[in-house]
Amino acid sequence: MKIYEGLADFPPLRYAVVTSGTFDGGHLGHQKILLRLKDIALKKNGETVLITFWPHPRMVVNSEKKTLRLLSTFEEKVSLLEKFGVDHLVIIPFTEAFSQLSSQEFIQTVLVDQIHTQCLVIGYDHKFGKNREGSFEYLKTHAADFGFEVEEISREDVDDSGVSSTKIRKALEQGDVKTAARYLGRPYELDGKVVKGQQLGRSIGFPTANIQVESEFKLLPKDGVYAVMVVLEQDQYRAMLNIGNRPTVQGNEKTVEAHLLGFEGDLYGKQLQVLFIDFIREQQDFGSLEALRQQLILDKNNVNLLL
Repeated sequence: MKIYEGLADFPPLRYAVVTSGTFDGGHLGHQKILLRLKDIALKKNGETVLITFWPHPRMVVNSEKKTLRLLSTFEEKVSLLEKFGVDHLVIIPFTEAFSQLSSQEFIQTVLVDQIHTQCLVIGYDHKFGKNREGSFEYLKTHAADFGFEVEEISREDVDDSGVSSTKIRKALEQGDVKTAARYLGRPYELDGKVVKGQQLGRSIGFPTANIQVESEFKLLPKDGVYAVMVVLEQDQYRAMLNIGNRPTVQGNEKTVEAHLLGFEGDLYGKQLQVLFIDFIREQQDFGSLEALRQQLILDKNNVNLLL
C-alpha cells in the first residue's frame, strides 16, 4: 500500500475506485466497504484509493481536540487497510479552511481533478462537504456531470443495531469490550511499550508490565480489570490487565498494567499488543496489599475460566 501525505504527489491511475472517511476502528461497516472496493477494482482492472483525514474532522469542526479519543492509531489503521488490499492511502490535512469546502468543491477539486475517480463507494450514512451537506442522493443525481459511477453500501447490522465508531466508543467507555468486539469483528486492540513502574506487583507475587500507550488520542476502555490476550513478538499469553490509578497504593496517575500468565523473563522495552476479551471487575480500593493479593488470585482464576 502506498501512502500519500496530501495530494501533490498522487499519480494518475487507469481506473481509480475510491472511498473516503476517517475509518476509525475499521469496524464491520468499514470492512464491508473495503471488500466492495476491492471487488470492483478486480473486475475493472483498477486500483483502490482510500481518502482519509487528519486531524479527525470532529477535532476541528466540533472543537473536540482535547476530548475525542479514537479507536485506531495511524499504525493500526494502516495495518487493517493493508490486510484488506487497499492500494493507495491518501491523508488530507483537515483544517478550518478545508472544512469550509462545499460538497461540490470537494468532489470537483479532490475526487475529479486530483484523484480522477472512476467509481466512488460510500457508506449508507456518509456525508461530506461543509456542514456535511453532501449525500448519496446528491452524488447519484450529479454523477454523470462529474464523470464517475457511485455506489452506496447498505448499513451493517449486529444484533439489529447499525455498526458505528460512536457506538463502539460508548461500549468501551462502559467497559463492554465484548460488544465492541462484535462491532469490530475482532477484539479491541491496545499497543504500547513496557516501561518501568513501581514494581509493587512483584512484591506480592503478581509482577506486571507497565504499558505506555504511545498515542495520546487512543481510547482506553473504562477503568477496571480485564481478561486479555497479550501478543509479544510471535507468542500469545493469557493475561489480566488493570486500567486505573491503583487506589490501594494511593496512585494518582492512570496506568495500564498487565500480568502475563505463564510468562517468565524481562519485558522492559518490549512492544506489546493487548487484545481485550472480557471485563472482570470494577477498580477497587482494598485497603492493604494482602487484600489486593487475595483478589488478584480470584482475578487470575477468572481469567483462566474465560480464556
